[in-house]
Amino acid sequence: MYTLHPETPDDWWEVENLYDTCFAPGRTALSSYRLREGVEPVRGLCVVARDADGILGAAIRYWPVMVGHWHCLLLGPIAVHPTAQGEGLGSALMRDTLERAREAGHERVILVGDEPYYSRFGFVRLNGVDMPPPTNPDRILGVALVDGAWDGVKGSVSRCETTEG
Repeated sequence: MYTLHPETPDDWWEVENLYDTCFAPGRTALSSYRLREGVEPVRGLCVVARDADGILGAAIRYWPVMVGHWHCLLLGPIAVHPTAQGEGLGSALMRDTLERAREAGHERVILVGDEPYYSRFGFVRLNGVDMPPPTNPDRILGVALVDGAWDGVKGSVSRCETTEG
């Protein structure tokens, strides 16, 4: 049995180790990391899943970004430890944090990922939204937390220093 808890500063390196385990240390070379460097994650939306013994099973983080002049949340990374995969932790983190984001007044979330997996959480391919290269445009996905939040939103994704919705 796992429980979800907001990530604390004390969790940081353990979560980083989980991301290295799941994605390899070269993950920080991805273009999405340029959007995160030197920017604080959105604390209330970074969540960890721990078992009854306190062992970290999964983690998710969100970051503030801009698409054109619109504030957005960049979801990722999300990772489930190999020993905990298949237990629904990834889905639980997605559903929990998207609801937290909605309740906090955020309007839209963007990520880079596989549409067949993320579509079950409401994510769709975004046309007219450009991530820094070399991101495959077919993997740029978004979900509206408020009806119509992506209507007319176009432009390049860039760094953001605030967490406004």
